[in-house]
Amino acid sequence: MKNLVNFKINGISVVAQKGETILSVARKNEIYIPTMCYISKTSPCASCRMCVVEASGMDGFVLSCNTPPVEGVEITTDSAALNHERVNIMKLYDVNHPLECGVCDKSGDCDLQNKTLEFGLSAQSFSAKDQLRPIKHWGLIDYEPSLCIMCEKCVHVCNEVIGDDAIEVKFGGYSSTIIPKNSEMLDCTFCGECIAVCPVGALTSSGFRYRANAWELEKIPSTCAHCSAGCPLEYETRHASINENEKIYRVKNNFEFSSLCGAGRFGFDFDTSAKKEASSFELAIKAIESAKAIRFSSIITNEEAHILELLKDKLGLKLFNEDARKFAEFMRAYSSVSGKLHHSGSLDAIKKSDAVIVIGSRIATDNPGVRYALTTASKHSGAKIVYAHPLEDILMQNVITQMMKYEVGTEEGVMALLTHSILIGADLDESERAIIDELDLGYLCAETNIGEEEFSLMIKSFSRATKKTLIIGNDLIAHARSQNIAKFAALIEKYSDFCVVVVPREVNTLGVSLINSLDADENISGVVGYGANGDFKISSLADANLVVPAFNQQEGTVVSIDNRVLPINVALGFDGYTLNDIAKAFGIDRENTIDYTKLLNKKSGFKEIEFDNLENFLSPFGEDNRGYILDEVECLMDGELDELDDMPEFNGTIIYHADPVLQFNSYTNITTQLPKDSYLRGSEQFSVAARIADGDLVEIKTDSSTIRRVFKLDGELKGTVALSPTYDLNSDFSGYRFEKSKIARVINE
Repeated sequence: MKNLVNFKINGISVVAQKGETILSVARKNEIYIPTMCYISKTSPCASCRMCVVEASGMDGFVLSCNTPPVEGVEITTDSAALNHERVNIMKLYDVNHPLECGVCDKSGDCDLQNKTLEFGLSAQSFSAKDQLRPIKHWGLIDYEPSLCIMCEKCVHVCNEVIGDDAIEVKFGGYSSTIIPKNSEMLDCTFCGECIAVCPVGALTSSGFRYRANAWELEKIPSTCAHCSAGCPLEYETRHASINENEKIYRVKNNFEFSSLCGAGRFGFDFDTSAKKEASSFELAIKAIESAKAIRFSSIITNEEAHILELLKDKLGLKLFNEDARKFAEFMRAYSSVSGKLHHSGSLDAIKKSDAVIVIGSRIATDNPGVRYALTTASKHSGAKIVYAHPLEDILMQNVITQMMKYEVGTEEGVMALLTHSILIGADLDESERAIIDELDLGYLCAETNIGEEEFSLMIKSFSRATKKTLIIGNDLIAHARSQNIAKFAALIEKYSDFCVVVVPREVNTLGVSLINSLDADENISGVVGYGANGDFKISSLADANLVVPAFNQQEGTVVSIDNRVLPINVALGFDGYTLNDIAKAFGIDRENTIDYTKLLNKKSGFKEIEFDNLENFLSPFGEDNRGYILDEVECLMDGELDELDDMPEFNGTIIYHADPVLQFNSYTNITTQLPKDSYLRGSEQFSVAARIADGDLVEIKTDSSTIRRVFKLDGELKGTVALSPTYDLNSDFSGYRFEKSKIARVINE
């Protein structure tokens, strides 16, 4: 093929595809080339020079990390001259590097240690004058300049993968250091990815520092519990003391190919404890026996969801879960047009896209995994990214190329306009073409506040794109017109070259929607809450009548945004009762909860695989070998587009229920390291409209709730929409997240 290059490495014939480097081809063929600064998911740092190789016909050495091969070249990766070069590089790295291995968090897991031993450095022939380099304390992250080897991994990953662009190199020869960018203190989302990629002990977690050595910790692979991205992680546990149980000391990830947000990395201590008390268990059984319904959260395993479905059938109960029910309704409408049960896109598809539309989500905080995929697409593929939302988001400013700011509530009109723009020349069937052609574009543009020229600009910017993705957020899923919106999204997928990603709200919204037959929540009495509100509460949170294990204390599976069934493993023990114990009391008898894994709904794409047979690792080349992808399920294409409803009006002061960075739910709220931001945040314009001032305690009344918060002016926000978090309320906020509000200042309190 034209794009293939044939060459040799150490006499072995290999083939490179377009865009591959000598190093990437070597790794693909399991040929070792040492590196210190290279990361697979970023562009080459090219700062360490450890990856140098010899190339036939060339004098000197070649950097394998950023050099593409040419036809017929012969590469040598190991020779006396190369070894001499690498030994000298290691000597430079080891100059005055403090001998703190006994207490350094990286000891036993340190690239510098490993390479020093690999190249046999037992003595140092030169030194440099040492300098005073005080430790910097940056909140959740500590930076020790004296240990830094200036590999620049942290800078690359912060800019190219996370999108914060919060740190940079301050160059000064031997005095070079890493500093916050345009700030005295580190101003970022504190994902901790810089800690993960640091090859030495320069960047560390302030909460982990000096608490354990790497070799003392047991690694337990699992899946993050905080959003639907399904990020792989490892809980690292150890006995807290001789007489205490296991404790999670930190969370790590395979930083070469995956990333974690700060909630996944630092928000791990949400476990609970309980003993088996027969009296509490009997009360739970009686509550279920007399209940009319069970209300439950989507922070639940597939196996637990399956048990709840069995209890529903056995006892004639209703099941309430508005989050998953609305998602299921959206996807049923989508399937009725697309003919497929599942959306077609994935996080990997987003990463490889060169054109993306994001609509209906404050995506950076709703789903950081999607944000990181968008950043990768922008930095590595030059993707044109259109961000459609009523609110601008400063966290997305480094990657979006076009902001479409629409009016609150007009999502159906925006989707109709997007469909018209994308499918203007498509071969639609007669009824579909009639709906599209009859759209009143002038009215829709006026009501949504997006001009036709903005759609023309989008189409023009996408003209050369070959890999396009449409990302649908929860504002569309929970919208009053969600089913017609879903049909528009399916039309785009069916008749264009866009793939579609629908972003579930919770860690297992998608799984629950495929397993449970859910009833509309009637807000009645006689409801047992399972991880949710009810007259009797079964939960892993503090206010439970019966305590059950938290997510990091269970075995089971969840379904991620990628339609992938992912295993979670027990990181910490639990001595109390489980939902499976309750099921046994009603004659639904399986020994272990994971015995239900192979019984999950095959009509929804689940496979008959035992839990213990599920893989849980990333390959050396980054392939995701965790669990399995749901089978595609064909659906009857009997859906028809409805005529558009009148666009609603949202006047006055509007609240948008959106959580701050690092917070997702009641579980992140109880963790010790994650910051808590519970302010009502609004612009100067909002404060004038609501007649409140910075620092005021205010009462916020909406159709769904009445709460009190302190108001904080936020210079990054504009207009009369304010942000109000939900993570600290332990309530159901699965409805449309924009709400009209009445706000009053609380006096004399």
